[in-house]
Amino acid sequence: MSAAPWQLTDVADRTSDALAAIFATEIAVWSDLDPAIEMPLSDLAEFISQGGKRIRPAYCHWGFVAGGGDPSGDGSLAACCAVEMLQAFALIHDDVMDGSPTRRGNPTVWARYIEQHRAGKWQGEDRRFGEAAAILVGDIAMVMADRQMSAATEDERRIWDILRTELNFGQFLDVIGTAKGNVSVEGARTIMRNKTAGYTIVRPLQLGAAAASAPDLLPWLDAHGMPLGVAFQLRDDMLGAFGDTAKTGKPVGDDLREAKPTVLLARARSLASDEQLMVLDRVGPDITTDEVAGIQQVMLDTGAVDACEDEIDRLLDQATAALDMIPDVNGSRDALMALADFVVSRDA
Repeated sequence: MSAAPWQLTDVADRTSDALAAIFATEIAVWSDLDPAIEMPLSDLAEFISQGGKRIRPAYCHWGFVAGGGDPSGDGSLAACCAVEMLQAFALIHDDVMDGSPTRRGNPTVWARYIEQHRAGKWQGEDRRFGEAAAILVGDIAMVMADRQMSAATEDERRIWDILRTELNFGQFLDVIGTAKGNVSVEGARTIMRNKTAGYTIVRPLQLGAAAASAPDLLPWLDAHGMPLGVAFQLRDDMLGAFGDTAKTGKPVGDDLREAKPTVLLARARSLASDEQLMVLDRVGPDITTDEVAGIQQVMLDTGAVDACEDEIDRLLDQATAALDMIPDVNGSRDALMALADFVVSRDA
């Protein structure tokens, strides 16, 4: 994997600084009402600051630049902060839904609140408290994200509303797909297009272009961003099944323990023999380390892994070809190419 390009890290640093300033102000204001309110705000600020690649803000910024926005100005900064806060909302709630104990190598928000409940010997059920508190922290992130868009134009607001709606409906499809099991390859693709591809790349790009008053770019940004967003999720599927814990911050085979309805798993099922299907049917929270290894081997033996890698390469080629339709303004085309290479080759 190549290191994150400067076109990402520069935007990440500016976004992180702006987010830190926002939280400092919020904590100062709300802790005067009741000192207890500092807890969820500080926990949310810490969650946002303790990791994350800031991919969505980077796409928002470079969509803004491609639309003619000043790359050194703050014209895209509010939207960059909004999409990163929305990401925090999604991850915090996702960890509650999945029962994930770790995120980025640290205890998840709901798990940390359980420990606080136990340490304080508070009343009631510790897990119920932990989940309730984490849901509220996620809700605060959503509200704060929306507040960053208070000065948005009509075009920005339309894309922002689509982004939030697609994210939540995509997440519902993911939840119900996990519960039902045996989701088809096409069903898994529908989930990834809505939950990940649009929300991670297409809509942030379009949001940035709208902030630069360049709505004519929206179809071309979709043509670049959708195949790239699908490739991004396919890489995520691979990491969820085979990723190194030291790099991903999650247990090896985490998606297999959660029985995530991924294209990788659906493809393996479609190619598996009856005997191999019995191995794949073990996905779920009770699988052992040996069973994870067995499922991984079936994914390799059926050719599902190779097929996903081939598809990632094809999608990257498709996304790269679409760049010819997007104006090259202040290095925007080179930036989008560097971001594309990074998101499909990352190992975390």
